Amino acid sequence: MNTTRRGFLTAAMAAAAHGQLGAQESGHDHQEVPSDLTLRVKALESLLVEKGIVDPAALDALVDTFEHKVGPRNGARVVARAWADPSYKKRLLSNAPEAIAELGYTSGQGEHMLVVENGPKTHNLVVCTLCSCYPWPVLGLPPVWYKSAPYRSRAVIDPRGVLAEFGLQLGEDVELHVWDSTAELRYLVLPERPSGTENMTEDQLAALVTRDAMVGVAKVPAPRPGGNE
Repeated sequence: MNTTRRGFLTAAMAAAAHGQLGAQESGHDHQEVPSDLTLRVKALESLLVEKGIVDPAALDALVDTFEHKVGPRNGARVVARAWADPSYKKRLLSNAPEAIAELGYTSGQGEHMLVVENGPKTHNLVVCTLCSCYPWPVLGLPPVWYKSAPYRSRAVIDPRGVLAEFGLQLGEDVELHVWDSTAELRYLVLPERPSGTENMTEDQLAALVTRDAMVGVAKVPAPRPGGNE
């Protein structure tokens, strides 16, 4: 069946409204509407567009920016440059916004940023306990788990337990620092450079770096033999 995106969203909104009404008429307190966040966002988008509050073209341009121009690969290039260029790494750790701007990544969501470095005996983890403040210019939009209440609370209360759930086991001799992002100051983790990357180019290094490693819930894996030849 062929349908337009707007038609789908309109139908989704109608279904949601019908579900709520049915729950009220039947006297049930539980909500019949699926709690899927994506569906709710799309329904809200459709409503704003249809009322003329949001321009679809402007919205599409904004989404394209964060999907294709702003995202974790920007941060990966920052990390790769720091690994490959000691002078850049020094600038990055002393004045992150200026160093990051050298690579062309700037945004109102990252004017005040601090880069913290991981090492063999030091590990950094980033969280935002109040909401979901995040360094958009280098990591794009925050993942769902970063915004979730369990992560925001447990990352402070039980950071080692949280890391273990992500598959990262830290030794007791590793000092763990948890950084709480705010609207005024956001953090980016400079992951520890894995072994076996000494002869890799910046592009090859950047391909190894993951978003999770730059938040601190993972380490950058060592390259597979022959995987970057």
